Order: sequence, then structure tokens, then C-alpha cells
Amino acid sequence: MTAAAERALAHVRALFPSPGGFPVPAAVTVNFHPDRLAADGRTVAECLAADGVYRNQFETRISNGGLNAHLGGARESWEHRMFGGAYTGPTGRPVYGALNLAGHPDGAAPRFGSCHLVLTPRVAARSTFSHGDSVTEPTVLGTSGTFAAVWAALLGEVTRTGSALGVAAASPPQWAAELATRAAAYAAWPAEPGPPPVPAGRSLDAYIEAQVHGGLPLDGNVTAVVADPSFRGTSTEASLARLGVPIRWHHGFRLPAGDFPADLRGPAVPPLARLVADRYQRPVLDAEVIGRAARSVVRSPHEWSRFDDPLQQIKYLWHILVLRG
Repeated sequence: MTAAAERALAHVRALFPSPGGFPVPAAVTVNFHPDRLAADGRTVAECLAADGVYRNQFETRISNGGLNAHLGGARESWEHRMFGGAYTGPTGRPVYGALNLAGHPDGAAPRFGSCHLVLTPRVAARSTFSHGDSVTEPTVLGTSGTFAAVWAALLGEVTRTGSALGVAAASPPQWAAELATRAAAYAAWPAEPGPPPVPAGRSLDAYIEAQVHGGLPLDGNVTAVVADPSFRGTSTEASLARLGVPIRWHHGFRLPAGDFPADLRGPAVPPLARLVADRYQRPVLDAEVIGRAARSVVRSPHEWSRFDDPLQQIKYLWHILVLRG
């Protein structure tokens, strides 16, 4: 690891020194949209296959959340606070994922993509974790060896709301037991194509964010890629196959264009869903066809000018697909 990464981890350990590992088997997962376009015109999957590295947002200049990763921007400010000023400049900064304590087959944070990389325990050992996304400026952090404060925050969330990480339970002990069952099933999920052992988590907002320090070259750090089944038989699958790890397929999300509501992400969503369906002759939307629309917005923005910020509206299509599909 770099000296900056070591300083960042040491800073979090000093703030939250109480020992304790993950109470259930858990891997860091990195959700991503494999068919979105990078700045050079390649898809994300093509970049991963060719470069062999998952890069941070300061380097890629693309994001499936807010595009605020630039020097002087909000993400630099959050990282400065969270990691004690360990990082300067755009390179060498953390890569973001989430800790899949609940064993969700669609990944711990499907908000950020239809597919996810499953990372090795060695990567978890050089990651930090926060109870809440960094956009919320979380106050509870931890590491794989000092996870007690994050776990306590999750148990408190269950006590207050009856749910955490997309898993509902009547009490914290019942919730922890359900997590253990789900996590064990996810860990044993075979590499061969087959149905996931548990239902999709659909956990759009409830996740433990993971900040991976020290870079993320794929070789030796990724055990599998879990993909949306809408990419079967496509060039995206071919690119993912070149990553050199097994491909698993989660359940996938599908929703008729007419079922996208206006009350979840605003009134522009239903007409956009209908336009995508008509344009691609696909009355039922899925990750693959939404990706086609996203690429078209980048390549031919004038064709989508009737919508304010069409890329953001397409993100909303994806959010609703996760929740309702």
C-alpha cells in the first residue's frame, strides 16, 4: 500500500480503536454499470478488461452517484475529513464499494450499478467502512479489525426502525441471525451459472460504504463478477468474461415501461420510460436497454433535449427498476 493509504487506515483506527471483526462472513462488493461510457468512448467493461484496474472517480470522471470527484469538490472535502488529510491529488485515492454483510445477490449497493465485483478478504483488510454514505458525512467509521462501532450503529438502527441493510427483523438478535444465514448462502454461491440462493436485496439506500485504499488492480483482488442477466449473449458479457474470474448471474430486474411511477423520482420518469421503450422496441425495461439509452444520451444529447439533465433521469429509471422490477 502507499504511504497515503497507510495514513488513512491509521487515522480511522485511531478514531475508532475498539477491536472486533465482521460478525458474519462478508465481502466488499463494487457495484458498477458495465455498459456506461468512459471519457475515451469505451464502455466500463471494456476499460476493465483492457486495463485490469478499477479506477477512482477522480481518474475516470464518471459516476453512478453524484459527479463531485474533483480537486476542490465535495468528495475531496469528505475524504480530507474522513481520512485526516491523507490524500492529495487525483491519483491514489480510495475506490468506493460496500460491505455485503447481508449477502445480497445484487450487491451491497445496487444504486451504483447492475453488476458488481466481489473482492477478496485481503481487500477488506485494507478498507475502511462507514455507517452511511460519505455524501452524508458519516460520523461512525471502522476497519475490518475495528468494526465494533459500525456494528453497534447497525444494531441501533434495527432497534429504532426494525430494519437495516434492507433486512427487516423484530429484534437485533433476530436480525443478526438472518444476516448470518444470508451471508453464508452468498459465500457458498457456486461459480457456475445458477439462481442465487436468496432474493435480491434491492437495498438502494441502506448499505455500509466501503472505501478501498491502496488501489484496485483486478488480478488477485477479485473473486467473481456478478452480472445482470440482461447482458447474457451481449458484447458486455464478452468483456466481463475477459476479466478472468467467474461470472455469476443475479435475478435481474425487469419492469414494464408503463409501470414506472411519477411519485418516486419525479414526473419526468414515466414519459422517459415510455420513450426508451418506444425507441428500442422494448416494452419491458431492464438494465441492458437502460444502458443503451444512457450511451445514446452521451453520443447524441440533442435527441434527449426534451428532458432536463437526461443522464440523471436515466439514473432514476435504474433506481425505480431496482425497487420495483
